[in-house]
Amino acid sequence: QVQLLESGGGLVQAGGSLRLSCAASGRTFSGNTMTWFRQVPGKGRQFVARINWNDGSAYYADSVKGRFTISRDNAKNTVSLQMNSLKPEDTAVYYCAARNNGVAQYDYWGQGTQVTVSS
Repeated sequence: QVQLLESGGGLVQAGGSLRLSCAASGRTFSGNTMTWFRQVPGKGRQFVARINWNDGSAYYADSVKGRFTISRDNAKNTVSLQMNSLKPEDTAVYYCAARNNGVAQYDYWGQGTQVTVSS
């Protein structure tokens, strides 16, 4: 059974940092793109960052560029999101997801982890 399990969320003051992790089990994600999304109540899911599992190439939403860094650890089958200079508007539930490269549909989702940034 394939699972994605997020961890690392919490409460932090504006300007602080958090590191989210997404541990994948049940398969390796070679040939996949791993993506972090976030969602606040009443709004749609928002793209945050993605990384190609094979070559490590990354892409970021403009709202987080320069503050967030996505990375993967092949040996641990884990994707991380380092979040620095956090702002109150970064408050959301953060989800990781996986899809095959070249395909738009995401096949696997984690359960989400709450990030709250106080002003």
